[in-house]
Amino acid sequence: MDIILLLIALLVSMWASFNVKSTFKKYSKVYSNRGYTAEQVARKILDENGLYNVGIERVSGNLSDHYDPRENVVRLSDTVYGQTSVAAIGVAAHECGHAVQHAQEYTPIKIRTAIIPVTQFGSTLSYPLILIGFLMGGFNIFTTIGIWLYVAVVVFQLVTLPVEFNASSRALKTLEGCAYLEGEENAQARKVLTAAALTYVAALFAAVVTLIRLILMANRRR
Repeated sequence: MDIILLLIALLVSMWASFNVKSTFKKYSKVYSNRGYTAEQVARKILDENGLYNVGIERVSGNLSDHYDPRENVVRLSDTVYGQTSVAAIGVAAHECGHAVQHAQEYTPIKIRTAIIPVTQFGSTLSYPLILIGFLMGGFNIFTTIGIWLYVAVVVFQLVTLPVEFNASSRALKTLEGCAYLEGEENAQARKVLTAAALTYVAALFAAVVTLIRLILMANRRR
């Protein structure tokens, strides 16, 4: 049973990763009619929301785009920053959506930010504690604490879903409403962002499967 669960989680994660990369690659070759670069669209979206103080930086890598609330900057990767493709503009708008979420104190992102320290602590110590518990005979205080710490990881992945889907929703509404993309381009950007969102669904699924597997293993050692 453990191996089957692990295999299913692995296959789902691999599919999600392949899907987002192939979808992004496909629509990176489709250039917007308006000719805006992703960086230009990002700047316009931020300014329209009064976020003049949020910077935009270029970072190396592929799909390494993110919003850093500590530095108050949207970072766009080499494959996005100066590109005029539908995929690049969609990704840039999505990251600006996160900046707007922080500015508007969107509740799920506040929760996610608040539990990050616990999640980092849990992801680091959960397995060692569970292993110690198993070596000491099975289901004991170490195993219990380790499993609860991993529950925090699952909760983080769960809270991440509305954050990411909301950022994509904001991005798509802005791109269409402000006519940064035209006609079919909006549907193509939606496909890119949907593929990206599915990676977070896959991450949650993998975390839940891992939690179930840990509980089953602990129960067998009672």
